[in-house]
Amino acid sequence: MPDPFAELLVQLRKDAGRTQEEQAAAINDVSRRDTLTRREVSRYENFENVPTNHTLGHIAVACSFPFEELKREAQAARARRRKGNDREEEDQDAMKRRTLLGGAVVGVSAAAEPWGRLALALSKGSQIDHSAAAMLIDRAAELHVQELNLSARRLQRMVESHLDTITTALPRAGKHEQALTVAAGETAALAGWVAWDLGEHDKADAYYKVTSQCAATAGHPPLRALALTYASYGATAPRDRLTFLSQAAQDVRGHGNATAAAWVLGRHAEEAASLGDEMGALRALERARFAYDFADHTSEQAWVRFVTPYRMDSLALSVYGQLARSELAATADSAVERLGEDLPDGGVVVLGDLAAALLRGGDVDRGVYVSRQFAAAAQAKPNTMGKDRAVQIAAGLPVGERELALHLKQFAS
Repeated sequence: MPDPFAELLVQLRKDAGRTQEEQAAAINDVSRRDTLTRREVSRYENFENVPTNHTLGHIAVACSFPFEELKREAQAARARRRKGNDREEEDQDAMKRRTLLGGAVVGVSAAAEPWGRLALALSKGSQIDHSAAAMLIDRAAELHVQELNLSARRLQRMVESHLDTITTALPRAGKHEQALTVAAGETAALAGWVAWDLGEHDKADAYYKVTSQCAATAGHPPLRALALTYASYGATAPRDRLTFLSQAAQDVRGHGNATAAAWVLGRHAEEAASLGDEMGALRALERARFAYDFADHTSEQAWVRFVTPYRMDSLALSVYGQLARSELAATADSAVERLGEDLPDGGVVVLGDLAAALLRGGDVDRGVYVSRQFAAAAQAKPNTMGKDRAVQIAAGLPVGERELALHLKQFAS
């Protein structure tokens, strides 16, 4: 019968939508070495071999799966192989211990293990290399993008696992200390956002505070802006939200922050609209759009990669819907056209904002139609912001749509 660990590797590859050759390429991209072949992936999946912990670390990153969980399954698989084959196998963990204690540089995966941390303590002066630091930084950026298409609970495990890895690596960061401190803050901010989404508000506040500490340590104000803007969603008093966003706007002024500024100003417009400050909301939205004209969300701070044109559509729809502005219809048409037929992952959020805006703006028939589209899309492509949108839409549906409203509430819960 197939081994459970081999089945897990097959499932991870299929969940990522890859062939064995594509899986090998994805793992090589993470390791930055063109050494793993399709044949080796096949050997792993047929339980002819078990990856080393070093390779497991790369597989975990390539497949967005918690490293510690993958390592435990691999250790159990090795034990089954030893028992089933009735022969001695080299203890790969012991081999890595000997290598590490012999003075080799500790990589990202090893640093996440207890013996790896001991080796770090013993190897005075050892520092992580450029490729290991780059992997940690890139992974922090990837997690912000994956927020759009992963469940909150699964994303939380991944984010907290990565934060632990960076935390372990920081004492040996050397010349990479500032960059890794920023990456740690970005990861902590996302951990806070996911915790808030799961109703763990105290935990979210703690993560936002440590993100601000990372910003101060690294001398990187945009990182504090990230924490403040995330925290603005959870602030109970509307005025507090505007205070957070005003400070965040100050933190993202200057060259290289156009995308971040567009998001912060768009959020400011949303909150001003909720307070009925039409002039303030429209002015902030205009500034957000102006900033976005100069933005490149793929080359600025890692965390701004989720601020796509779809997200900007969502902000405009929210503002115009709350203010019942005539621009809502044209903005809705533009948003639908941008989405196209092949709905992107971020498009689920846009549909939610579009439906809520139409209902608030009085276009009930069209609002109900888009609400049904959102309900279907949210089920097919769940994301961490979907349930918030579902609650908003359910509250705005007419009495005759009780069944749809109930469905959305159940989805949100």
